[in-house]
Formats: sequence, structure tokens, C-alpha cells
Amino acid sequence: MPPDFAAPVQVWVGGQLFQADRTLLVEHCGFFRGLFRSGMREARAAEVRLGVLSASGFLTTLQVLRGEQPALADAEALLQAVECAAFLQAPALARFLEHILTSDNCALLCDAAAAFGLLDVFHSAALFIRDGARELAAELVLPEARAYVAALRPSSYVALSAHTPAPGFLEDASRTMCYLDEEEDAWRTLASLPLEASTMLAGVATLGNKLYIVGGVRGAHKEVVELGFCYDPDGGTWREFPSPHQPRYDVALAGFDGRLYAIGGEFQRTPMSSVERYDPASECWSFVADLPQPAAGVPCAQACGRLFVCLWRPADTTAVVEYAARADAWLPVAELRRPQSYGHCMVAHRDSLYVVRNGPSDDFLHCAIDCLNLVTGQWTALPGQFVNSKGALFTAVVRGDIVYTVNRMFTLLYAIEGGTWRLLREKAGFPRPGSLQTFFLRLPPSRLGPVASTTPEL
Repeated sequence: MPPDFAAPVQVWVGGQLFQADRTLLVEHCGFFRGLFRSGMREARAAEVRLGVLSASGFLTTLQVLRGEQPALADAEALLQAVECAAFLQAPALARFLEHILTSDNCALLCDAAAAFGLLDVFHSAALFIRDGARELAAELVLPEARAYVAALRPSSYVALSAHTPAPGFLEDASRTMCYLDEEEDAWRTLASLPLEASTMLAGVATLGNKLYIVGGVRGAHKEVVELGFCYDPDGGTWREFPSPHQPRYDVALAGFDGRLYAIGGEFQRTPMSSVERYDPASECWSFVADLPQPAAGVPCAQACGRLFVCLWRPADTTAVVEYAARADAWLPVAELRRPQSYGHCMVAHRDSLYVVRNGPSDDFLHCAIDCLNLVTGQWTALPGQFVNSKGALFTAVVRGDIVYTVNRMFTLLYAIEGGTWRLLREKAGFPRPGSLQTFFLRLPPSRLGPVASTTPEL
């Protein structure tokens, strides 16, 4: 008689008894899937005994499979979670471990994942270490982990100006992507944009170390560019890919959980609430749940493996919502009410979101930053002000514990410490005017582009 997958199962682990959802275990754990479908006597038993795992590690597994976000505060809890992810063949738990990587636990997770054969966690931890402070690599115990980290390419800070396609045969020399050579303190040219690509009001995002450009406009009537463009830094090549079903500009684009999300935007000067998801494997777009309201140019960020978006509402209110992929729904997270409470940039670090707001109308070049702690739900205002640049809105991205911001005068690096951003160092400013999109890409080590030329400000 085949097992009843709808029936609960009792699991003994480390001397403790757990009541578990058999269907959930079969769906998410290769071990239980193989056990319950094996036809063996154990497959029909009401109890399963796992003598090799810890009770706390199995509890963490169940919490993650149910969609919870357990806090793994100490080394023992992390090691037990790695062991369970490997033994139970639980990809969801492995992804959870990737999402909670920090400078405090990356060395431990890298060593443990290498020892237990969790290759995705090992690779993600190694990349985190490669991009972090040199002290992180020194904390590794396993020689093979140290060698693997040393062989990886670090990520580079890349910037892209807002440009429309050049008319006819004319090529605009400024229609290029540039990256920051931090050792030489210079911005260098990485690649030219395809002639038909537009970055004016386009969605720009990275996914799998590739750059994607969606939408964008040309001409006074904001004609939407129909094709999407993807840049692969390994080959230095561009390719075209389909645009979303709904033409859109001033769209937010996010690379999240292996897919692209085109969020909101405008069409024919009308804001939209529709959201589409692109699967690079099938090269197909599909509609997912609409935003709670029409919105264009929304800031978005990812924290703890979750996707968040900022929406602006009347009465000087900024609302943060989260896309819940399992439920295909946008869920309210928090609201912030204060004058000029419209965030135009949002970044994440650990379990916090940082929303950057324009200053008051008489002091537009200064920004204020508010921090939302996702665990407590509390807002705090960061001390000090942060500088916009003439003609370009504040832009920021986070690598490890460092925030990269840039304007025409400076590239500023801030260390996130104790609830604030401490200025760490200054680098060369970006030599182009206008609004910028910034991101990180891992570039081939042999590539050393020419120093980016300075273009006049209009």
C-alpha cells in the first residue's frame, strides 16, 4: 500500500519528537522524497528516526521549509543547519544559509559547506569573502577553501549613465558603461551600449553576473524601446532578449531568486501597477501579482532573501511592501510618515533597509537616510546628511559591509557600523553628467579598459 503523503509523520531526531508535514518534507527534501517513495517498510511507517542529526538543526529545517526566518546566532546553530541541509538534501535550507551570509559568519559557513559538500553555499560564501576585507580569508581553516577564494574574481563597481539611442550613424562616445579601477583610482570604459539600447528611464539589473536592460525611451514622445539587452562580461558581448508583454518605461528591474522582475513603470505617461517576471532559462515573461498601487521609478532592494519595494503615498508617506513569491502577493511591511517622505533609493544590509530621501525643495542636493529594521519593524534616522550631485539623483549599492555612492565630484565609500554610515574613503568622481545606474559585475582579470573620457555637463 503506497504511503499517504497527506498524513503527518512523526520524526525522532536527537531524542526529540517532531510532528512534520509529510508533503512538505517530500517537496523540499531529497532524503524524505527518496525514503517515502522507495516502497520500503519505512516508507509506510508513522515514525522516522534520524540518529545522525541534531534536534535543533532539524527544527531550523522545519522552520525554513514553512517559510520562517529563524535566527541562527551562534556557530553551533549554523553548523547544525549546514549538516541538515546536506544530509536531508534540502535546497530551500541551503538558499536560506546563502541569504544570511554576513562578515561574521561567512568564513564558518564557507568551511562547513566545503566539508559537507554544499557547493552553492560554499560558492556564495567564497564570493562574499573575496569581496570583503582581507581578514575574512585569513579566518578560513580549510586550505582548499582558501585556495578557492583566492582564485575567484572580485566584483567591480560599474556605472551607467542615462542615454537615448544615437540618431543615425552618429555614435555618442559617452554611451558606454564604466567601472571603477580602485587601485588606480580611475573610471575606465568597460563596453559601449548597443546602438538601439536606451538607458533613459530603463530598468537595469544584474542576475547571474550578467547585466540586463529593459525598456527605456527615445524621442520627445517617450517611444518605448521594444527589445531588451543582456551584457555578458565574460565574453564582453551583448545579446537581445524579449521585452515584457506590457511596454513600460521608468520601470524598476530586479534580479531576484534566479529571475528578473519588471515592476510598475509608465506607458503613454500613465503609471502602472502590473509586474512581470522573466525566466532566463525559458526566455519567457509572465505576469505576477500587481503592486498595491500604480507606481513608476520605485526603489527596490533585497534583504534576507526577500524582495522589497518602496511606494509613495499621500500625506508624505513612504510605504515598504514585500513580494511573497509563494503566495504571489505584495504584503505590507512598514510605513514612514514625514515631510518629503519619498524614497528615491533603497539599499539593504543584513536585516535592515536604508531608504534615501531627497532633501527639502530649498536644499535638494542634501539627502536624508532612514533605516528600517526588518526584525523589530522600527525606523531610525541616520545622523548627518548625504550629498546628491547636480543633475543626478543619489545612487547607492552595497558590497559586504561597504556602501558605494557616486556623483560627478566623488565616489564615496561608507562603512555600515552601529546603525550609521561612516565615511571610509573617497575615490574619483564619475566623469559623466546626468542620472546614473550603479551595480557590481565580476570582470575578467585581463580586461583593462581605457580611462573614461570626461563629457561636458549640459
